[in-house]
Amino acid sequence: MPAAPLACPCGGGRAYAACCGRWHNGPQRLQAPDAEALMRSRYSAFVLDLAGYLRDTWHPSTRPAAIEPSPPGLKWLGLTVKRHEVQDATHATVEFVARSRWQGKGERLHETSRFVREDGCWFYVDGDIHERAQPR
Repeated sequence: MPAAPLACPCGGGRAYAACCGRWHNGPQRLQAPDAEALMRSRYSAFVLDLAGYLRDTWHPSTRPAAIEPSPPGLKWLGLTVKRHEVQDATHATVEFVARSRWQGKGERLHETSRFVREDGCWFYVDGDIHERAQPR
């Protein structure tokens, strides 16, 4: 019996090859159709330590000089997309929460990311981190 296809790390409910994998490698590489698909593929790239893909999808105006690999022991636990808003044909935002565990501590990254489309490709520009409300 053949093995079942691996589920995509982005949580989109499809096999990796039919979801983010096609944007990571092959003839559709870097061709995510919208900002949400790019954001999901970037989350999957973080999970899979695909630094080259992260670099290639980061807008040159804000791209760091180096993209460090994930620290040993970091485990990504899941992604929730809260909203995807299109401002116009070349600008969009995606609000998401990415959960992880490192050194026994749960982490939660809640960000609203900005994306721009240039020459037919979407790029991550930057984002605003949402701070967790402090208990009273």
